[in-house]
Amino acid sequence: QVQLVESGGGLVQPGGSLRLSCAAPGSIFSIKSMGWYRQAPGKQRELVAFITGDGSTKYADSVKGRFTISRDNAQNTVYLEMNSLKPEDMAAYYCYLNNYQSITWGQGTQVTVSS
Repeated sequence: QVQLVESGGGLVQPGGSLRLSCAAPGSIFSIKSMGWYRQAPGKQRELVAFITGDGSTKYADSVKGRFTISRDNAQNTVYLEMNSLKPEDMAAYYCYLNNYQSITWGQGTQVTVSS
């Protein structure tokens, strides 16, 4: 069973930046996609961004131009660089990995955007 280890959340002021990391230790035969969802209190979980096995990326309209997803294949690690953070970005961020056989979720990391 693949396990995901997230890090990088925290408190940041509006306009600030954070980088989230999601590592999948061990060898993974193939990855369909890895990415991030987020969920704010009282709201549904929403897709933030993902990157496919061939490196294609997709972003939610609300984060385009501000967030960048990237991947270190050797380390099976995905990064989410978040810039120009807004109060509406505040949420618990969950990493996921789809390896064609199953979808694994990380434990979540909190991002708080507040002055």
